[in-house]
Amino acid sequence: MRKLGQELGVEAMALYRHVRNKDDILDGIVGVVVGEIDRTNADSDWKVALRRQVMSARKVMLRHRWAPRLLEERTTAGPAVLAYMESVMAILRDGGFSIDLAHHTLHVMGSRVLGFNQDLFEESSESGPGSEEAAAMLARAMADTYPHLTQLALAVSHEGGLGGCDDDFEFEFGLDLILDGLDRLRAGPKAIEAGVKA
Repeated sequence: MRKLGQELGVEAMALYRHVRNKDDILDGIVGVVVGEIDRTNADSDWKVALRRQVMSARKVMLRHRWAPRLLEERTTAGPAVLAYMESVMAILRDGGFSIDLAHHTLHVMGSRVLGFNQDLFEESSESGPGSEEAAAMLARAMADTYPHLTQLALAVSHEGGLGGCDDDFEFEFGLDLILDGLDRLRAGPKAIEAGVKA
């Protein structure tokens, strides 16, 4: 609060006329960020509407790369987050989802609904001279102990090292996979049985 006061050119105590504490400020920031996400109406195709809205959320999260961590840390959902989740529920319910399947959908979509996902591995920001060579050496050293992981790393890598994945592609791939699976569940057991027999 002291640093924020300095940045704004006021005493820290003056801030308490507007907010109760630091959490109020962080909740307000979350509200502003989530408010930037374009909302779509569940028109004829729930999948198109939900995909459009989630991809809009993704653009917002890429513009504010610090926001996903802040969203994960908040323990309560403010009005902006609740309004956003309500819009997601409206798309699902208008698209023919039962309340039970809509509930499960929110769980399976997780943070992806808000335009990000928790990655299995944090990407390293180190990219100095020789880092590609070092990554390639590490991959070769891992090959005996972790042959499958090494094969995966080399298959999706850049320049033969443990390079990063295309985050946008991976995000959309996962989103489409989830939406296709949900579409089959929404269509009911007969559609799933037909798909299994095909």
